[in-house]
Amino acid sequence: MPELNVIIATDCGSTTTKAILVEKNGDAYRQTYRGEAPTTVEAPFEDVTRGVLNAIQEIEELSGRKILDGERIITPADGETGVDIYISTSSAGGGLQMMVAGVVKAMTGESAQRCALGAGAIVMDVLSADDGRLPYQKIERIRQLRPDMVLLSGGTDGGTVTHVVEMAEFIAAADPRPRFGMGFKLPVIYAGNKVAREIVEKTLGGKTALTITENLRPVLERENLGPARHKIHDLFLEHVMAQAPGYRKLISWAGAPIMPTPGAVGLIMQTIARKQGINVIGVDIGGATTDVFSVFGDVFNRTVSANLGMSYSISNVLAEAGLKNILRWAPFAIDEADLRDRIKNKMIRPTTIPQTLDELKIEQAIAREALRLAFIQHRALAVGLKGVQTERTISDAFDQSSTGESLIRMMDLHLLVGSGGVLSHAPRRAQSMAMSIDAFQPEGVTRIAVDSIFMMPHLGVLSTVNEQAATEVFDRDCMIYLGTCVAPMGTGRPGEKCLDYELHLPGGRSEKGSLNVGEMRVFPLESEAEARLTAQPARGFDLGAGRGRPVEAPVKGGVVGVVLDARGRPIQIAEQEGERIRQITEWNRAMDLYPR
Repeated sequence: MPELNVIIATDCGSTTTKAILVEKNGDAYRQTYRGEAPTTVEAPFEDVTRGVLNAIQEIEELSGRKILDGERIITPADGETGVDIYISTSSAGGGLQMMVAGVVKAMTGESAQRCALGAGAIVMDVLSADDGRLPYQKIERIRQLRPDMVLLSGGTDGGTVTHVVEMAEFIAAADPRPRFGMGFKLPVIYAGNKVAREIVEKTLGGKTALTITENLRPVLERENLGPARHKIHDLFLEHVMAQAPGYRKLISWAGAPIMPTPGAVGLIMQTIARKQGINVIGVDIGGATTDVFSVFGDVFNRTVSANLGMSYSISNVLAEAGLKNILRWAPFAIDEADLRDRIKNKMIRPTTIPQTLDELKIEQAIAREALRLAFIQHRALAVGLKGVQTERTISDAFDQSSTGESLIRMMDLHLLVGSGGVLSHAPRRAQSMAMSIDAFQPEGVTRIAVDSIFMMPHLGVLSTVNEQAATEVFDRDCMIYLGTCVAPMGTGRPGEKCLDYELHLPGGRSEKGSLNVGEMRVFPLESEAEARLTAQPARGFDLGAGRGRPVEAPVKGGVVGVVLDARGRPIQIAEQEGERIRQITEWNRAMDLYPR
C-alpha cells in the first residue's frame, strides 16, 4: 500500500456524520481538523453521501485543503490538494440488527450472542431449543422482528444434529423478510456442527442467502468466534449497507471496507490493549443505548444495553434502577414527582441539555445508574465458557453453570475509558472522572480517561489500514487522561482507618497521611507526570497484594490528578437522608465537581 500521509475518516451516526482529518507531521500522525453535519439517510435526501460531503466541506473550509472535486474525493494527495485515502464507519439506519440462535441458551446461544455483539451488532433476540417457547411462537418472533441477518449455531463438531436442524426449520418456516431491500433474501450465517451443514443447506439454501463458516464452539472447551465475526462484517457491507440509501456510492469512495461503528470501537480497544499489554474497559453512553467493551487477557467482549441511554431511553434507566438508586447520588433532597417530570421532559426533548446546576447534578446522577446497570449486564455476558467443567466435585457435577465465572476482574484493570456526550462533554473533567469511578467502582490502581470528541470509531477503521497512525492519534489527540484512581477493596465502618499513604511527587515533593473509611482525597498531577505511591491498607482492605498488605506502585497523572478513594467497595452510601446529603456533598467538594 502507498504511504498514507493524509487520511480523511467519517463516522455516519444515526443523527450526525462526523469527519476527521489525520495528517503526518514529521514522524508523527495527528488529528488536525474535524467537521460534522446532519446524517442524510432519511427523507428528504435519502442519500447518506450528502451528509458525508457536507462534513468534509467543513474540513475543507477550516483547513484550506481542497479535498472535493464536485462529488468526488480527490486521491491521492498532492501538496495541499486531496487525501491519500478515505475510510468510514456507520451506524446510520439503526446500525446492524441481528437475531442469533443456538441449541442450548447458556452455551451455544451465549457464544452466538458474544460473536454478534463483538462484530458490532445489536442482538434483538436469542432463540434456542431450551428457551421455553413453543415452535409457533419462535416462528412468529422471527417474522415479527425482521432482523438484518441471522446467526445460527449449535452443537459441537460431530455431536447431535437434530436440534440445530430444528432451529433451521423454524427459520425456513418463518421465511423472514430483511429490513432493507424488498427483492433480497435474508442473510443467514451457519456456524454450527459441521456434520449438519448439508441438511442446513437443504433447509435454508433456497429461502435465504446462506453462508456457511467454521463452528463457533467446535469443542465445549473452546470458542472460535473470529471466522463468523468476519462473515458478519462482509455480509453487513454486501447486504445491509448496500440496501441503505446512498451506501453503494459511499462504498465505492472508501479505500477500506465500511465497518459498523461499535465494531470499529471494539477494534481500537483491542489494538490498544495488545500494543500496551494492558486490560481495558471502555464505555460509550449514547441517547438510546450504552455499549460496554472489555479486553481482559486476549479475550474481547462487547455488550449493548439497548434500553439504557441518556435521552430516548432515559425512562428505562429510571424503571430499571429505581428512584431510590438515582436519588442516592443527588446532593440535595428532591421530590419524587419532580424527578419523574424532569426525566420525562428529557425523553420527549432528547436534544436539550441541562439549564441549571441542579439539573446537571440530576443528569449526572442518572448517568451513574445507566453506566452501572450497563456494566452489570456486561459482566453477566463476559464469562468463561459454560458447560465446561474445570474441576468436578460431587456437588458441582450436576451444576453445569458453575464455570460461567465473569472474566471481568476489577483489580486487574489498567485503563477505563469513557465516551459519549454525558462523559465527553461534562462541564468539568472531574465530573467525568467521578461518574466513571462511582459507576464502575474500580479497585486497586486504575488509570481513567475520556474520549475527547468520540473519534474511537474513526481510529478503529484506521487501524485496519495504518495501525501506527491509529495508535498515535489515539494517544495524543483522542484520549484525555483524567488521572489515576487508587481504591482499596473491602468495607468498614465510617471513621475507621482505611489506608496510610505516601505519594512521592516529581521534584522531590511528597505527600503523606491516612484516610478513614468514607473519605476521598485528590492530588493534582500533570498528565505526562508520574508519581510513586506507597500505601498500607488497614487489615480488612486490599489494594492488590492481599488484605492488609502494603503496595508500591507508579501512578500517572491527568487533568484531574490522583484520586485516593477510601469509600470501600462496594461504595457505602448512608441510608438516612441528612447523612447521605452530607456524604455526597463532601465527596463532591473533595473532587471539586461543582462551583461552591
